[in-house]
Amino acid sequence: MTEPAKPLRVLLTYARPHRAVLLGSLLLVLAASACGLVQPLVARDVLESLGTGEPPLRPVLLLAALVVAGAALTGVQSWWQQRTAERVVRQVRRDLVFRLIRLRVPELDRRPPGDLTARVTSDSTLVQNAATEGLVMVANGLLTTLGAVAMMATVHVGLLGVTAGVIVFVAVLLLVVLPRIRVAVARAQSAVGAVGAALDRALGAARTVKANGAEARETALAGAAVDEAYAAGLVGAKYVAVVKVLTGVAIQGAFLAVLGVGGALVAAGGMTAPELIAFLLYVFYLASPIGSLAAGLGVLQQGLGAVGRIDEVRGMPVEEDVDLPVAAPDGPPPAVEFDGVEFAYPGREPALRGVSFTVAPGTQTALVGLSGAGKTTAFALLQRFYEPTGGTVRVDGVDVTTMPRAELRRLIAYVEQDSPVMAGTLRDNLLYAAPDATAADVEEALRATRLLEFVERLDAGLDTEVGTRGVALSGGERQRLAIARALLRKPRVLLLDEATAQLDARNEHALRDAVDQASRRCTVVLIAHRLSTVTDADQIVVLERGEVRASGTHAELVAVDGLYRELAATQLLVPAGG
Repeated sequence: MTEPAKPLRVLLTYARPHRAVLLGSLLLVLAASACGLVQPLVARDVLESLGTGEPPLRPVLLLAALVVAGAALTGVQSWWQQRTAERVVRQVRRDLVFRLIRLRVPELDRRPPGDLTARVTSDSTLVQNAATEGLVMVANGLLTTLGAVAMMATVHVGLLGVTAGVIVFVAVLLLVVLPRIRVAVARAQSAVGAVGAALDRALGAARTVKANGAEARETALAGAAVDEAYAAGLVGAKYVAVVKVLTGVAIQGAFLAVLGVGGALVAAGGMTAPELIAFLLYVFYLASPIGSLAAGLGVLQQGLGAVGRIDEVRGMPVEEDVDLPVAAPDGPPPAVEFDGVEFAYPGREPALRGVSFTVAPGTQTALVGLSGAGKTTAFALLQRFYEPTGGTVRVDGVDVTTMPRAELRRLIAYVEQDSPVMAGTLRDNLLYAAPDATAADVEEALRATRLLEFVERLDAGLDTEVGTRGVALSGGERQRLAIARALLRKPRVLLLDEATAQLDARNEHALRDAVDQASRRCTVVLIAHRLSTVTDADQIVVLERGEVRASGTHAELVAVDGLYRELAATQLLVPAGG
């Protein structure tokens, strides 16, 4: 019982801040139901008046007033409930967005973005309905059913026993069927997330898909997820339909039973015809609250199926210290030190094995080596995207794991290998890391990265849209834009991961000059496969299979390290075998 109880507790936490409005909504719907409950008795009075020959004007007017009042109360209750539902889903989505954006990198690495997005969109809608409409429907259905039973008892206790069988039957039915709806919904929502993940995969690499003629394969992958969602949705729909059909059949069966027994009682003089009609009206009336109860429990089960996926996000580890207020970095460039650092990705061989090296303040150090040597992993540890499993990474003598991430990352500017660009304008992207930068700062960064002339040629200038993932820019333009954004941040540590890989020789030389200028006010660490970009570095660290193989200047490494000499020779920096 603990497993079903937990999602229900989570669901109630979303409804709790709105409990006053939900209670008011419930009172309104109960008042509307009360208007309906009284109507059969008033109808009985109308029939008795007709039987005695008295004018039925008063009961008719009362009946009309009850109908109008019930409709008005229902309208007001519907507005309150829908407004509250929108507020609930807004808060759910805000909470999810807040956490998803702050998820730790290892968690993001192992979960498809499309699946996480589906939790914010489709899953939250089911929770919205369950936390408001479902709860109100269940409470209204239960209380109104009890009220109807009490009113029926005032008409004829014997016929009430016949009707009681209906309630017991529906209760047993719901206990059997409803849990299966929750399981089916959870399965369907998981499949919807898989659809999102498949689309994210295909659309995120749309040009690769098209260039390789892989549209059919990607369509098949997404189609399989769609079919899975369809199959799970059909299962849930089947159980919902079963509940509706059997509830209706039960009500009709009760009506026929009451009609038969009641007709016999009227014939025997055990009750009057108006009483039988009033009781039959109550039987018909029961169809609404019992249907509301069944439907409400169905909505609740659907919401509980989605709550599990949403609550899973609440249990994912987040970076709690990224929203702390931090001042702009000040002071001289810091030293960066790796001291016996070890790290392994889950299920893989160690990426770093006791790595140790020191980057002196205000100098340039290049990390080189074959692919998979651990270069990018070192950058990730330096920014606390991951935590080392052994050893220590220090900035300015301070262990980075003891520093709030907001403070640490404010010291660092990072240019990634693929130079991602955010959808929006050039200005949006430049100011992304430094929203308060002045126009002069922006111009200086553009000039340093040789983007100024490019921007001036554009009709909209800095307000030019770059498209999704910067698709309107060339690879070199994206790379220079990413570097300009980093320089605009005015960091104390500048990390460049193959930052000039897509640049021509002219722009590469200009960027090297810009990096040289930046190193006067910050410490620079570079990852490079093109050794021509780092031959002037103060220090080059050669990594191989997660270990430091050698370190020194370009000339020193050419003289003493075979791997570095081989890399230099393949890039024509030294004679082969030299």
